[in-house]
Amino acid sequence: MEIFDRELLRQRRSRAAAGFADHDFLVRHAAQDVAERLGAVNREFELALDLGARQGALARAALDPGKVAAIVETDMAPAMLSGGGLQLAADEEALPFREESFDLVTSILSLHAVNDLPGTLVQIRRALKPDGLFIAALFGGETLKELREAMSLAEIERDGGLSPRVSPFAEVRQLGSLLQRAGFALPVADTQTLTVRYRSPLHLLNELRGMGETNVLLERRKAPLKRGTLMRMSEIYQEKFSDPDGRVRATFDIHYITGWAPHESQQKPLQPGSAKVRLADALGTAENKTGETPGGEEEK
Repeated sequence: MEIFDRELLRQRRSRAAAGFADHDFLVRHAAQDVAERLGAVNREFELALDLGARQGALARAALDPGKVAAIVETDMAPAMLSGGGLQLAADEEALPFREESFDLVTSILSLHAVNDLPGTLVQIRRALKPDGLFIAALFGGETLKELREAMSLAEIERDGGLSPRVSPFAEVRQLGSLLQRAGFALPVADTQTLTVRYRSPLHLLNELRGMGETNVLLERRKAPLKRGTLMRMSEIYQEKFSDPDGRVRATFDIHYITGWAPHESQQKPLQPGSAKVRLADALGTAENKTGETPGGEEEK
């Protein structure tokens, strides 16, 4: 099933490229977090692939000297490449790389807009060498929940119906399962919630446009948003999600996911029944048989 108009997304990101540096703070924040997580990994990476380069955000982040020897940048919008080093215009949904090419694959706030995330994760895992690392940041969860609610209420009131305006986002528990399904070992997924304040809802919309993150849903209403509906959305947003100083809040959930290409050297879970010490002994407690309560009475 296709959810996103990928060609329109490419156009929107190309349009945003010229002024992207004025609206890239979330990308820089996520790139910094990914860089710090890489810094905690006790190994070096000879060749890395960065999917959705966003003008080299990860390459500019505070990577440890010598942590990554070389980075291949890709972006579906050529204008979003950094302009130096190894670069390639490529779509995350169709990676043009042979298997076991990279020691590291990263992605900064780009994978939330692919139509086939499970298939993309499989391609990423295949592109990694054995024991290679994949780490990514992507929008998810309750991202832009305030905008979604305000827009829905305004459209129902003014237009008599709803049009998809804000992308659906994956939950963090789903991402852990998707990593396992794609064949990654030692999958980890966690979330950071950021609340960003804007002077008005219109300033938020301008920020999203500057990031290249406006509506690219295939089922969106193709007619331009009516001015009256936009103004009513702004009023509802201001009424429901503003602080005493008049600024409005916008939620961004950033999911961080990590997985390794399988390798025989990696830790593996023990086989059931292989423990040599009883859990009760380790914890210093009494052991109850199955079906008994701690008081010794049998449950029925």
